[in-house]
Amino acid sequence: MALDVFPKSLRERYRIEERGHAAAILSADFPNEFNDLLNCLRGFRLKRSHILTPGGGKSPISTGIDAFLQGRGWTEKSFDIKITVDNQAVPIPTHKIDNFKNQVGVEVEWNNKTEFYDRDLNNFRLLKDLRVLAVGVMITRMSELQDLFDRLGKGKSYGASTTHWKKLIPDVDGRGARRCPPGT
Repeated sequence: MALDVFPKSLRERYRIEERGHAAAILSADFPNEFNDLLNCLRGFRLKRSHILTPGGGKSPISTGIDAFLQGRGWTEKSFDIKITVDNQAVPIPTHKIDNFKNQVGVEVEWNNKTEFYDRDLNNFRLLKDLRVLAVGVMITRMSELQDLFDRLGKGKSYGASTTHWKKLIPDVDGRGARRCPPGT
């Protein structure tokens, strides 16, 4: 099975899925980036203090994942894309990717509006079509964590209308964001 490239210890801690042979592409064609992601997941711990920190801007969880990857050469990346029509440049807006390195993009959607999934998936699709992105990775929280958030008194902050697994997968499987690149 393709997901066997992920160590068993990580497959036991995380829900990992792929589309379009992403695990094989990531591990074989981008081994350094794959190792960065493995090490990031190995080191990640969901801390009570991170859940209890008030909202506004990026959560400590997203900030921590981003900081780990940026410490290994990943960057937040925007793309300046234009199509020329009759010698006139027409800008094609894209959204920045949270973490980008060597044709691998990682978006961290921990507790955001669900519309951000479509935005990120469409961005991945466009960048793949332009041969800028080979693999897109989306990191999000499992929906089952809602019980924990409720017990900690933060259930409303992490409500059903925010980004979590059960909101992401229908977008990916329903191809709501049209054709996306391989991703895990």
